[in-house]
Formats: sequence, C-alpha cells, structure tokens
Amino acid sequence: MPADSPRVAAMTPEHAGEVLAIYRLGIDEGQATFETAAPTWERFDAAKLAAHRHVALDGDGRVLGWAAAVAVSDRCAYAGVVEHSVYVHPGARGRGAGLALLRALIASTEAAGIWTIQSGIFPENTASLALHARAGFRVVGTRERIGRHHGLWRDVVLVERRSPVIS
Repeated sequence: MPADSPRVAAMTPEHAGEVLAIYRLGIDEGQATFETAAPTWERFDAAKLAAHRHVALDGDGRVLGWAAAVAVSDRCAYAGVVEHSVYVHPGARGRGAGLALLRALIASTEAAGIWTIQSGIFPENTASLALHARAGFRVVGTRERIGRHHGLWRDVVLVERRSPVIS
C-alpha cells in the first residue's frame, strides 16, 4: 500500500465531529442524499450498525471519509441485507478513501454473514456510481421520481453487491 494511502479504522465517538462535518458537506453538495441536515451524533450512532462503521484516516489521523450501514428491515428474511452510505471529504477525493471504505465494509459485513449490501445513488452522482462499480456493486435499476429534493423530483439508481462467499 502506498505511503499516502488512507488507513481504515473502526468509527468511534472521537471521530464524530469530522464524520458529521463530512456528512454536512455531502448534503450541501446536493448529490448525495435526500437529507437536508446532518443528524446529531446521538441519532447517527443509534441508527448505524456498530460493527459496520468505518473511517478512512490520513497519516495524521484526520478523517478523510466514512462508511456505515443500517439494517433494511427487522424481518428475519432480510437479516443479511444492509443499506450503506459512504462519504468522502471533497478535498480527499481521488485518493482511494472511498474504495478502501467500501472494501472494509464488504469485509465486515461478510464476516457477520451479511449477504447483500445495497444503496440508492442519485444518477447525477457519477463518481459514486463509478466507485461502487469498482467495488463490485451492480446496478439493479432506477426508481424514477422516488422523492422530492429541494422541490424537485429525483431518481435514485439502486446498486447492490451480493456476497460470493455467503450462501
């Protein structure tokens, strides 16, 4: 691994400020989520699965990006399916943080017996779509005009990765 490659670690409360700041930057760009405000750390922490939260860190320990997952349902048939988010600081893009985060998420979910990781991505977010393709995700389809964002209807491209090792 090159010396300037990000290091991935488990997300902890000490990362909260930087994680939420990166989340806010993604929200402000308008191409990452339907959300219009970042949650408090308490809400974020309660919503995300503890074993599947990762941060990418630079050599000085600064957070470059994060990935986290939530269960898609409490129904037992969907016990092995999670929905994820991945955000990279605008100043850190193109340095491998996103791919490192997705690889860490894949590893942690497979170790836990999770067979499908999914997400919805705005079609205009071509960088995220390309990143997910590089990490082995496939496009399942497009949900057209699924939600309103700042008064406009938006489509969402559904992507998923089915584990080849969980049967």
